[in-house]
Amino acid sequence: MALELADIFRRYGPAYRQKYASRMPATHLKAMRAIEHCRTEALGGQVYRCPNCEQVQYSYHSCRNRHCPKCQNENARHWLDKQQDLLLPVPYFLLTFTLPAGFNKVARAHQRLLYDLLFKTSAAATQQLAREPRWLGGQVGMVGVLHTWGRNLAYHPHIHYLVPGGGWKGTEERWVRARNNFLLPVRALSRVFRGKLQQALRHTACYARIPANVWQQEWVVHCEAVGTGLHALKYLAPYVFRVAISNNRLLKLENDCVTFRYRATETGAEKRCTLAAEEFIHRFLQHVLPKGFVKVRYYGFFSATRRARLISVRQHLGQPTDSTVSPKTQSKTDPTPARPKYLCPHCDQPMLFQRTLPPALCRSP
Repeated sequence: MALELADIFRRYGPAYRQKYASRMPATHLKAMRAIEHCRTEALGGQVYRCPNCEQVQYSYHSCRNRHCPKCQNENARHWLDKQQDLLLPVPYFLLTFTLPAGFNKVARAHQRLLYDLLFKTSAAATQQLAREPRWLGGQVGMVGVLHTWGRNLAYHPHIHYLVPGGGWKGTEERWVRARNNFLLPVRALSRVFRGKLQQALRHTACYARIPANVWQQEWVVHCEAVGTGLHALKYLAPYVFRVAISNNRLLKLENDCVTFRYRATETGAEKRCTLAAEEFIHRFLQHVLPKGFVKVRYYGFFSATRRARLISVRQHLGQPTDSTVSPKTQSKTDPTPARPKYLCPHCDQPMLFQRTLPPALCRSP
């Protein structure tokens, strides 16, 4: 049976909570328990029976916690379906802003503040450069998603933005196309980003705790072309709902140590990392976001308050402005009959619902 994150949490989670409970945020405790109980009798579910071979199947409920690797697979597809109005018939770019490692200690302690400012200052820096006539001379649209991890689970806060290759010049009501494979100068962008974040932090208690040398070093901003339209959104969708580590990357749990695989950023070669179970849990939990924090944000003409401008952009580019047919509408006209919800794993016949199981956590002793 394949190793899952829930197996590690069930085995080592109680001892971890006993040791660190007084220092653990409520969000960490909630995420751990949700992952441990996901798709088990603890959350209840339904019972199905096969009328052909009498096989009984239990379908337990998901925890729906956004940090659970089992609960995010379908969400990327649903999110993609809702983004059709953002598609433009132009090349797209993936723009990535990364906080220097010198911020890690402060960012961990003040996640809501630092993550929020990372969004605001990186988006503002991009819009500022995009408005300069020598680059685009107009407003750009941005869809951003926050990530806090590197491939080996190390703490590595950064934001990916999906940006169409061009800007809307409102004074002339026209679209300015970006040059081939070039959106904005990343070195200049990194310096504007650094200056804006420094200015924003000067008036906070965190500023004195940030090492002075981070304001002199070069910051990492990366930009790459990622195709057009739907292809670009499909490229971003996994970033939106990806969690710190997926179950298929876990290799073994042996001698109280967890081994998982990852790909080296520089070479793409597959590597393995082995951590003590306690350290593995610690690394995973440092990527649990504050309660209610919005990790996907929209800027420029993609923001909710500027959708009228997006309509103008689409009309100018000769694109229909009617919303794409929703999955619900599509299903009404689709002549293909819906597949049964559950098929018997033994004879592949449709299974019949029998009864609902109440959550075990709510049952009386």
